[in-house]
Amino acid sequence: MKHTCLIIDDEVLAREVIRTFLHDDLSIEVIGEASNGSEAVVKILQHRPDLIFIDIQMPELDGFGVLKEIWPHHQPFVVFTTAYDQYALRAFEVNAIDYLLKPFDEIRFHQSLGRAKERLSQRAQPKIEELVNSLLREQKDKPGNYLQRILVKEAGKMYLVKTEDISHFSADGNYISVFTNLKTYTIYESLSSLEARLDPDVMIRVGRSNIVNMNYISELETYFNGEYIIHLSTGDKVKWTRGYRDNIKAFLSKIG
Repeated sequence: MKHTCLIIDDEVLAREVIRTFLHDDLSIEVIGEASNGSEAVVKILQHRPDLIFIDIQMPELDGFGVLKEIWPHHQPFVVFTTAYDQYALRAFEVNAIDYLLKPFDEIRFHQSLGRAKERLSQRAQPKIEELVNSLLREQKDKPGNYLQRILVKEAGKMYLVKTEDISHFSADGNYISVFTNLKTYTIYESLSSLEARLDPDVMIRVGRSNIVNMNYISELETYFNGEYIIHLSTGDKVKWTRGYRDNIKAFLSKIG
């Protein structure tokens, strides 16, 4: 995802330095520059950038004055760039990501940029996740529809896993392990809530903690007290407990 950025400084050379340091970063798009505080307010409200690099001492309106003007309408992430260190405490009081003291080199700049990008990704991720979950809920709410995909997260990334590729689910409290041929993922949801969103003609509850995809069942092995051991085509085994005996009858009737 590309994030937008505005560079604000009354010194041409200072703006050029920041633009040069950002040139090779494909995740940041510089959408404009401003040379004074008043111009900065106009451009921020017009373009609504994700991130601003802003000087403090500028003509017409200083950096803090700019933030005061825009804050009720738009709140970008802020990195201050200034030649004066006496404003550092005040900068962090307004939740600035960083305070770059001029002259700064490229290494120091990219340290600051890295912090900004981390914060930007943290803010963007819930929006993406909320959108995907909304689409999945809309899919489920249509008459006769059940989940076709499940949203999972791993190592900071999100994936949509097709339910047809899932062999079974195993719950531990509200944490559910999602088993596929290739990988196992973990989601946070109660098993009963998940069960209600799955197609009962495909996914069958076989125990208090397990749901199995019937298409992956290769063998039922008789166990004790009317229970069975389910052999899945993936090589996994799951117990079909006595409390869910009625589901065994339903399964046998479907394949009979």
